[in-house]
Amino acid sequence: MDLNSLPKNASSLKFSKFDSNVMSLCLTLHVNLGLSLRKTKQALKDLYNISISHQQIANYSKTAAICIKPFVDNYDYKVGTVQTGDETYIKIRGVKAYIWFIMDAVSRSILGYQVSDNRGVGPCILAMRMALKRFKKLPEKFKFIADGYSAYPLAAQQFFREFGDEFKFDITQVIGLTNDDEVSKEFRPYKQMIERLNRTYKASYRPTNGFHNIDGANYDLALWVAYYNFLRPHKHNNFKVLNEVDILKGAENMPGKWQLLIFLGQQTILNLQNGEAANCS
Repeated sequence: MDLNSLPKNASSLKFSKFDSNVMSLCLTLHVNLGLSLRKTKQALKDLYNISISHQQIANYSKTAAICIKPFVDNYDYKVGTVQTGDETYIKIRGVKAYIWFIMDAVSRSILGYQVSDNRGVGPCILAMRMALKRFKKLPEKFKFIADGYSAYPLAAQQFFREFGDEFKFDITQVIGLTNDDEVSKEFRPYKQMIERLNRTYKASYRPTNGFHNIDGANYDLALWVAYYNFLRPHKHNNFKVLNEVDILKGAENMPGKWQLLIFLGQQTILNLQNGEAANCS
């Protein structure tokens, strides 16, 4: 990873005052336990006598998100033939913004996610691109479940226009709150699945009282998706993580797992850079 390319307020991984263990403790308290930046600062002082500013915790979170996101986005998820999508709102400096989620219905892994300042078709397409990039062509019985919002059918039309018959699919829309038609009766469980995901994210988002800017919302979402897909035990999966990574099993505690995720992210960045270099040559 080229440390010189880190954006403003990100932190170098060459630690001076603190070390990687403190950084991973910050991530465990802030992401896993859903503490705000200031509560994370207080917890570190009360539990470990570590005096660190809430801004430094934010900088560590941003750096970790930059490192981990490529691994999360390029991981080889075992995708099925049914995906479901939905959007929910957040606040950025008091103004409504949106989070888009695309989930695999079988593994429950988050395949696509996006933060946007509008509810248009553009961010919907970006989230669906993340989810569908794992297919060279769509399976025969592929289904995409969403609500009645018009952005999803428009996004599906865009995929057909750009990629042709190999990515031609219809949106199965579950409308309303009651099962007034046969489609709603059959596909309501998929819609409820993505709505539970929204509520789970909102529970972790609520202590932040909104974000200062859209970059902060993006970094926070990237870390949360990494936690949800690789570190969080899930009740429906017998309290196991959704995607087991062998190297993470060797970590004795959660801070160690965060450090290994950062390492995996760095390896992914290097692999992507080498792949791009090979293509250019």
